[in-house]
Amino acid sequence: MAEGKELAGKVAIITGAGRNIGRAIALALAEAGAAVVVNVRSNKAEADGVVGEIEKAGGKAIAVLGDVGDDKTAVALADAALKKFGRINILVNNAALRREKHISDMSFTEWREVMNVILDGTFRCVHACLPALQKNGGSIVNIGGMSAHIGSKDRAHVMTAKSALVGLSRGLAHDLAADNITANCVVPGAISADACPSSDAWHNYRRTRQAAGCRGHGAVSLRPQRTLHHRTDDPRQRRCLSGVVIEVTARLRKC
Repeated sequence: MAEGKELAGKVAIITGAGRNIGRAIALALAEAGAAVVVNVRSNKAEADGVVGEIEKAGGKAIAVLGDVGDDKTAVALADAALKKFGRINILVNNAALRREKHISDMSFTEWREVMNVILDGTFRCVHACLPALQKNGGSIVNIGGMSAHIGSKDRAHVMTAKSALVGLSRGLAHDLAADNITANCVVPGAISADACPSSDAWHNYRRTRQAAGCRGHGAVSLRPQRTLHHRTDDPRQRRCLSGVVIEVTARLRKC
């Protein structure tokens, strides 16, 4: 297998992949050899831009528009991946709403809107992709948020939804271990909204760390010290699956 193509033959779905961390994750997975389904809510130009970058670099990708807060979108994502690429190996639940409103002014509709995308959207996508993931095993990576752990003003709905992702991830890990499916919640640190997804500085940083035998930093993966699969951690597998997302968060801050 060619160096840097550990995910050759794998298929990944990334929600909220049109910009920022979602875009960087899509590019990193494609760089590692995966075919990528790029999901955005409505901005076709953003989705096409990410697909174009991947294809220009020699990768494979398709764009699927749709709000994961809608029941139909998750099914459409799974169907598109299977129709175009024939399988699903990795699901990255990144789509989120980051609204700000004081709890005293927040309506239940506004509360539920955020929950519906971050938490319910993840549930929908997992359910839609699960039959395909169960065939070959795979990885589910849920993108959490630092504010859920350290607090933030005017974001009670976002913090609650991101905190719930931790519990959902642990539940999925236990329920799906027998199917050879891993589930992790990756919590990035502070990410600049206009951070670039690739740069010479990042590649130099990464090569330096690899030469020193270091793994990528920049995120916290919430996982038990003893894995539910009762196996030791292979650095290549960690980078190929949730580990590659951790490296991407480092990339965004180093740009």
